[in-house]
Amino acid sequence: MAKYQEDVKALLELIGGKANIQAVSHCMTRMRFVLVDPKKADEKGIEGIPSVKGTFTQAGQYQVIIGNDVANFYQEFTKYAGIEGVSKDAVKSAAKTNQNPLQRIMGALGEIFAPIIPALICGGLVLGFRNIIGEVDLLNGRTQSLADVSQFWAGMYSFLWLIGEAIFHFLPVGITWSITKKMGTTQILGIVLGLTLISPQLLNGFSVATTAAADIPVWDFGFAQVQMIGYQGQVIAAILAGFVLVYLEKLFKKICPEVISMVVVPVCALVPAVLIAHTVVGPIGWQIGDFIANIVNMGLNSHVKLLFAALFGLLYAPIVMTGLHHMTNAIDSQLVNTYHGTNLWPMIALSNIAQGSAVLAMSMLQKRNERAQQVNIPACISCYMGVTEPALFGVNMKYGFPLVCGMIGSACAAMISIGTGVMATSIGCGGLPGILSIYPEYWTNFLLAMAAAIVIPFVLTFAIGSRKLSREDRVMEPAAAAAETAPAPAAVEAPAAPAEEKAEAAPAKIVLKAICDGRTLPLSEVPDEVFSQGVMGEGMAFEPSGDTIYAPADAEVSVVMEDSRHACGLALADGTELLIHIGIDTVDMNGDGFTLFVHEGDHVKAGDRLIAFSPDKIAAAGHPKTTVFIVTEPAGHASMEFCTDIDVTHGETVSAVLQ
Repeated sequence: MAKYQEDVKALLELIGGKANIQAVSHCMTRMRFVLVDPKKADEKGIEGIPSVKGTFTQAGQYQVIIGNDVANFYQEFTKYAGIEGVSKDAVKSAAKTNQNPLQRIMGALGEIFAPIIPALICGGLVLGFRNIIGEVDLLNGRTQSLADVSQFWAGMYSFLWLIGEAIFHFLPVGITWSITKKMGTTQILGIVLGLTLISPQLLNGFSVATTAAADIPVWDFGFAQVQMIGYQGQVIAAILAGFVLVYLEKLFKKICPEVISMVVVPVCALVPAVLIAHTVVGPIGWQIGDFIANIVNMGLNSHVKLLFAALFGLLYAPIVMTGLHHMTNAIDSQLVNTYHGTNLWPMIALSNIAQGSAVLAMSMLQKRNERAQQVNIPACISCYMGVTEPALFGVNMKYGFPLVCGMIGSACAAMISIGTGVMATSIGCGGLPGILSIYPEYWTNFLLAMAAAIVIPFVLTFAIGSRKLSREDRVMEPAAAAAETAPAPAAVEAPAAPAEEKAEAAPAKIVLKAICDGRTLPLSEVPDEVFSQGVMGEGMAFEPSGDTIYAPADAEVSVVMEDSRHACGLALADGTELLIHIGIDTVDMNGDGFTLFVHEGDHVKAGDRLIAFSPDKIAAAGHPKTTVFIVTEPAGHASMEFCTDIDVTHGETVSAVLQ
């Protein structure tokens, strides 16, 4: 009899039957379904199945969390259901049919901008610092800046523009590269296309408005002339040009014989793409970008700007939870390059702060609940530094009212920000450091908005939580409280237990060494709600500084993902099971950048190599390289201590102790 026979039968029925399954695949821990009608899935019933640890929906996929043994469960399920499993790419593609056109557009924009965001954040902080040293008159009676009185700071002010210009003026290169990477075409052609949009041969796009029409250089083809205008900082034009190149390359690859493909396809794709970019889609994209920027700018500067700001501030956190917030990166970039600043970005930073303040109030309310504090404190810090997912999924959405209180505080702060005219130089780091991206003349106004984002959510959450949270939520989980408060039982002489029973009652202590070089993090800081909320079990995370993962102890390799090569499971001698998962959502990379040194059934010693990975490829794919380490089966170990927030060396530093 199959191991999961009853659970498989129940899942097939509760998910709506075979007819409701459009596609199914699995990763290291989850079954991934694309359902014909997601409403037919009985979520509570499915979560009641013994093998199921939880469910959630993301990007059109209905995901059922199974754990390390998901591969065996998947095999039994597909065999019983009489359906063929498909690749993860096919599931991803099928999932898009469950999304409306707006969601698909937002998702595509998110995937395009994800690899570029680190550069945008870096550029925002650099320009913010540059403004402080060169634009703020702090000295000699507030008449001179640091750059005015110091040659060193004057040189630094000039030098930092090298980075700012590279990121924001030459942004089209990053966009066209990212599009070709996402669409699976030749990335160097995308880079070349981007360079042709910002070539020094062209009139700089920022100088067009101040240049007479007769002075704009042209390419003269005899029968027609094309203006030689650059697209520095243009977002929409670069996106349209990038997709023209992608579809031309795909077209010529399809119709061109393989023998001459290497020579013909690049030329036939790139040359027309550059011509179309400068004659058709470039001018159109410029107009579209300006139109969008003008509409948003009008909304944020019109007589209804406070209503616009209130709605944006209120809804931004829920938008983050859907992943649609990436659209704001394109709008912000366009605002920066059209109006030399953005009043949208300050509201985003304020929303981060507001959600963090709601978590801070929960931390105060639950200060006697040690387990809750393990999530609250890191989530609050992360939120104040601009990363809201741990707070949203780990705390605020879990209880509901902190999320709403954060939204209200964000709306109030956004109204103050817009009402007082706060402007940012560019996209920057969110949360409290966001002030570095604000023009110095607006710092006082932004600090006032920050105060609202801190105080209002905190007070509302604390007031409501004081009434809504049960004693169990505020003090300690019932089992833990009972264990600490129950009197010790009187000593009773009893016959000696057999050795086997003693071992079962008190398993031997296990010391686990670090699986890589780097720094350890609390599990709550992992940007994936399944891991951060402890659905798979207790554990920790590593931020690797190297490129190899090693065994933390002597073990047997219980499971590996042979195709994606991004994760593996280990079984220790006493039955303890561990999961190591490299990066977040790296299953989508289909093994590119990963090398397996072990296979299922292998025996490894502590310090043996398990998997090597390419940090550059993970970053290029837009994924965090944060590596998750979970104890999926504690095998009787009631106490597990994880050493977080420390620097570690693989095979040497103790990272966890199980007792």
